[in-house]
Amino acid sequence: MSGVEEAGAVASARALRDMHGTRARSAYERAVAACRYAGVDESAAELVPTGPVGRAANALRLSARSVDALGTGSPDPAADARCARNAAATAALAAQLAGARDDGAGSPEALRAALAASRAAAAAAAGTAAGRDARLNAAADEAEAHAVAAAREAGWV
Repeated sequence: MSGVEEAGAVASARALRDMHGTRARSAYERAVAACRYAGVDESAAELVPTGPVGRAANALRLSARSVDALGTGSPDPAADARCARNAAATAALAAQLAGARDDGAGSPEALRAALAASRAAAAAAAGTAAGRDARLNAAADEAEAHAVAAAREAGWV
């Protein structure tokens, strides 16, 4: 690989890190807001979670660490996409808790949107995509934006 090609690959990896990082932070913030709505915070984390509250609090704690670590080290599109996937999964778990504690009309749509965002983030991180597939990344970004809007509509954010 020439110096120019290597520089291009590094720039591309940085751009992907920025994109995955933005999605990861959005999903994490959505998870925090939904957990707050449901009355759950990281202090309820358990080493071995025994219920949904402990699982959600533990997932929040782990996602916070993952999102914080996203800015360190060399960009790695596959690892960065997995971070975004994990944050989206945490947000889906938080949405389940918020939905269970809420009978608002927006809750079912917010839960569906959170699950769709989690699935889209998982697809973008999976297999041969490894965080680099532009189509899957765009779909994950779109699903995350929809999940944020639905959570806002439900009153969780």
